[in-house]
Amino acid sequence: MTDYRPPVADLAFVLEHIAGYRDVAALPEFEHADLETVVGILEDAGDFMAGVVAPTNRIGDAEGSQRQPDGSVRTPAPFKDAYRKYVEAGWGAVPFPDEFGGGNFPWSVGLAIQEMLTSSNMAFALCPLLTQGAIDALLAYGSDDQKQRYLPKMISGEWTGTMNLTEPQAGSDVGALTTRAVKRDDGSYAISGQKIFITYGEHDLSEQIVHLVLARTPDAPAGTRGISCFIVPKLLVNEDGSLGERNAVNCLSIEHKLGIHGSPTCVLEYDEATGYLIGEENIGMRIMFVMMNSARLSVGMQGLAVAERAYQESLGYARERIQGKAIGATSDSPIVDHPDVRRMLMTQKAYIAALRGMMYLNAAQMDVAQFHPDEATRARASEVVGLLTPICKSFGTDLGSELTSLALQIYGGMGFIEETGAAQHYRDVRITAIYEGTNGIQAADLVGRKLGVRGGASFLEFIAQMRELDGELAAAGEGFDGIRSSLGTQLDALESATKWMLKNGAADPNAALAGSSPYQRMWGLVVGGWLLAKAALAEAGIAEPGDRLVLARFYAGQLLPQASGLLAAATAGAEDLFALDADALAS
Repeated sequence: MTDYRPPVADLAFVLEHIAGYRDVAALPEFEHADLETVVGILEDAGDFMAGVVAPTNRIGDAEGSQRQPDGSVRTPAPFKDAYRKYVEAGWGAVPFPDEFGGGNFPWSVGLAIQEMLTSSNMAFALCPLLTQGAIDALLAYGSDDQKQRYLPKMISGEWTGTMNLTEPQAGSDVGALTTRAVKRDDGSYAISGQKIFITYGEHDLSEQIVHLVLARTPDAPAGTRGISCFIVPKLLVNEDGSLGERNAVNCLSIEHKLGIHGSPTCVLEYDEATGYLIGEENIGMRIMFVMMNSARLSVGMQGLAVAERAYQESLGYARERIQGKAIGATSDSPIVDHPDVRRMLMTQKAYIAALRGMMYLNAAQMDVAQFHPDEATRARASEVVGLLTPICKSFGTDLGSELTSLALQIYGGMGFIEETGAAQHYRDVRITAIYEGTNGIQAADLVGRKLGVRGGASFLEFIAQMRELDGELAAAGEGFDGIRSSLGTQLDALESATKWMLKNGAADPNAALAGSSPYQRMWGLVVGGWLLAKAALAEAGIAEPGDRLVLARFYAGQLLPQASGLLAAATAGAEDLFALDADALAS
């Protein structure tokens, strides 16, 4: 296993040339966050993640978290010290408001730190990620008192947070939840029910855990319209801010999982626990989507981050493993010299570069949507975020599984052996396509909610924006001809699929939903190709060009053509999917 090498130079390039970070840094809120300052921060963060967090990854997988007889949970041995150092260094506070002790940096910077943390140890990184979602919800909907009481210590990392949505009978269908919230005379609520799959619902990294719990009041409307959101702290907080008695929330068990063993996934029981309403009753879904939207980008980033770590390790192995003679060699060769191994490595490298551009473009648009002074600019950025977020989540996590599988393949039989570490990445990343909304749900959101914005104009305008690169590619010389040709062909296919969805989806929603996953994949492939072409053009204009033109050509020639191959599936409709009834599927 090789050490983790933080890709700070790649992050800096993407922020500057793909995400448009200098425009973000020019916003009044971020005058202190110029690119040069940010690169210095990322270098320090990378050193910390590689030196402190990355060494805990293998140990965490082998030891796992363990529930104790008293219901407490012990995390792997090195986690507690690493988390203490993480809090002391202040890395989790970087993207949050200075009003509550944060660094007041853009979210695009916070995501870069989160990427390096996740590459270092995904299971460990899940604790700050869930805390992030809870912080976002409180910033958006919490009362002044709630913000002052909880946010400073959550932003510092001294207290952690969770999101409690899922119940045994209510997974993706959140409206089916039955957890009850009964109002008391003092204005608090008695929360009762059971929640499952609660990441870091109990642990020993911090004394306090702030649970955000979705529950239903007695007279609430049925379904999602009757859901409210509550703060339910593990320990009650006294008026002076000190911690008081234990609340009535207990960890019944933790799950035994395929991967992310170091992260405790808890079943929590609330037995008339004291909770405090966030905002108003029955707006829990609005609050949930605040938590989910940034979390979905972060989960897409997890696919990228684990793929990056797996790629680094598979490349190291390929350079060292001597096996067979490459064409023209006079002695046995490292396997990196064999064409098919080189194909797998290039596939990993090109997809990772495409994903990184996509993630940080999305994050920068989130910053613009929140902070830009012009209303029209904010509105368009919000539309772009709505388009890109399900694509980033799904494409990032699908590729996370595919690329860690390629990394394992490069190891050959040794990849199937746990001690090399390749299998851990493959196991860890698999959950990312499932949680925070399965990738099928992302596809349904893309065609069911996002595609119809302004009658489809939002999507078509983005396709037109990607087409604007054609002139630059034509002027860049013959080295860009293949990229230009492939990108133009695949944009045609994507536009055809989009117009088909717009024409047929309203009349037959099943037809659009049947093709939604291949359609979503088309978007990921084409946006990735567009961004790699942009990167190659940008790099051609700097003093020391690197390998981005080669990556863009490889992607355009060998990966991007998959998009048009998916056109038939995206537009096939639902007839054949439902031609067999459920009993016939079993025969």
